[in-house]
Amino acid sequence: MSPIPDEQFRQLGLAVIDTECNEIARLRSRIDEHFAAACRILANCKARVVVTGMGKSGHIGGKIAATLASTGTPAFFVHPGEASHGDLGMITAGDVVLALSNSGETSEILTIVPLIKRLGVPLIGMTGNPASTLATEAAVNLDVSVSQEACPHDLAPTSSTTAALVMGDALAIALLDARGFTPEDFARSHPGGSLGRKLLLHVADIMHGGAEIPRVEDNATIGQALIEMTNKGLGMTAITDAHGRLRGIYTDGDLRRTFESDLDLKSTPVTEVMTAGGITIDSDALAAEGLNLMERHKINSLLVVDAEHRVVGAFNMHDLLRAGVV
Repeated sequence: MSPIPDEQFRQLGLAVIDTECNEIARLRSRIDEHFAAACRILANCKARVVVTGMGKSGHIGGKIAATLASTGTPAFFVHPGEASHGDLGMITAGDVVLALSNSGETSEILTIVPLIKRLGVPLIGMTGNPASTLATEAAVNLDVSVSQEACPHDLAPTSSTTAALVMGDALAIALLDARGFTPEDFARSHPGGSLGRKLLLHVADIMHGGAEIPRVEDNATIGQALIEMTNKGLGMTAITDAHGRLRGIYTDGDLRRTFESDLDLKSTPVTEVMTAGGITIDSDALAAEGLNLMERHKINSLLVVDAEHRVVGAFNMHDLLRAGVV
C-alpha cells in the first residue's frame, strides 16, 4: 500500500461525518405520528421493553436497551437467534418488543414474530425498509432508512446504524421527559459513577461536624484563631457569637493579609480582620452545589449553617475530592 498523505485521511474522515450528519438530518421528518405512537406504546408498557436485533443492528439494539433502562424505562436485549432456542421465555405478557433490522427481512427476527404476536405483546419495528415484512407485521414501524452508507462501497453498516442509534435515543429521551425522570432518578441507577456521586451526595455526607469544626468565639484574638485553624486543618475558622451563630470567617488568605499589616497576633481581636458573614451552605444541599459555590466565589472551603445561622459543619475542596465529587 502506497503511503497516504495526512490530508487525505482527514478528508476521508470528514466525508464520513458529513454523510452521517446528512442522514441524521433526514430523520427529522420521521419524528411523526408513527414516532408518537411508538412512544405511547412504550410509555404504557406495564413490564419491560425487550430489544432485539442481529449483527450490527443487535449491537445498536443493546445500546438502545441500556439507554432506555438508565433513563427510567426498564429494558433489556435479547438475541433473536437465542430467542428461538429458549430465550423467548424471557418475553412475557405486558412486555413490548422493539425489533431492529435494516432490511426488515432478518430471518432470525421473522421466525419469532408469530410467537411474539401469539403472546399478545406489542411489536415496534425499526427498519430501513418500510415495505419489509417486519415493518408490515409491526404495530408501529419507525423508518430509519438511509440513502447512503458512509462506507465508500455503500456496504458496511455505518449511516444506517447511526440513524437507528439516533432514533433509539430520541425514543429514550422522549420517554424520559414524559415520565418526569429527574437527575436524581438517573443518579440512583448510576450510584457507582461520578455522576451518581455528584447527584446523590449531600453536604451532610462529607462535612466535618462537632469538635472537628474550626471555630472560635468573637472575643478571640488572631493568634487564637490561627491555633484553631492549624489544629483543624481546613484552612479557615468560623467566628461565632456565644450562641454559635456565625459572625464571620477567617481564612488562610486573611492571615496573609494580616501579616502584611503588621498587627499584633496576641492582642488584636479576630473580628477586626475577619470576613464578615462569609459564604455558607445548608447541610441538606447537594455536595455538588457546594462545589459550584466554591468555584463561583473562588474559595477553597465552606461553612455549613442551620436555619438559625448556627455553624453545624465545615468542609473544603479536599473533602470534595475524597468524596469523588470533583
